[in-house]
This record gives sequence, structure tokens and C-alpha cells, in this order.
Amino acid sequence: MDELHRRLHEQGYTEIRPGHGCVFRFIDVEGTRLTELAERSGYTKQAVGEVVADLEALGYVERVPDPADGRAKTIVLTTRGHEALAAGRQAFAEIEQRWIEEFGEERIAALRETAEMLVEYERGALPA
Repeated sequence: MDELHRRLHEQGYTEIRPGHGCVFRFIDVEGTRLTELAERSGYTKQAVGEVVADLEALGYVERVPDPADGRAKTIVLTTRGHEALAAGRQAFAEIEQRWIEEFGEERIAALRETAEMLVEYERGALPA
């Protein structure tokens, strides 16, 4: 995470912090409701709402009317948000490629699978 954020900062995304990941990591291209971001990330709606407000003030996301329910809002990435997300994904892919070269593709695939299982377990989606 430190290297990922160092790379983002080098590319001009100096305001992005690790805590912003609960939005960037879980937002859909077409946008996502706040309640869904909270559910996906495992954080409270209030905590995610604070992150969304911060990212909105920084120009990375905006709230728009939900096309399925005009009373609700959907969180969508701005152009800058899409650029930052792409930069983060590219940086992480490069980091992961370095790990593959160092430790082998099988080990890194197993590491990724285990990490994903741990996330699902913590969300209560997998039995102990």
C-alpha cells in the first residue's frame, strides 16, 4: 500500500490516502449507491459517507440522481477519479508483476486467492 500511494503521489494524486480505498476499490463504472459501497467495503455507511464527502470535495467523485430511484443518489467517479483509479490499478499491476517475477506466478495467485477469501470471510460471506 505504501508503494502504491507513493506512486499515486508521484503522478499528481497527492490527496489520495489509503482510507479512500473503500470507495475507489468498490465503486462500479456506472456508479454505486453509498449503502452498497458500505456493504462491499465492510465499513459503516457513516464512515463511507465521510470518505465520499472528502473525495467529492477533492474532485474525484460526485453524487448524481440514481436512474432507478430519483430520490436516491449514486456515487460516480469524475474524469479525475477515473484517471486516478486507472493510475492506481496500473501501479498495482506493476507491483504484482514484480512479485510474480520474484516469487513465481503460482505463489502470487495463491496469495491473491487467500487475500480475497479473507476479505469474504471478514464480510461474513464465508464460513469459518
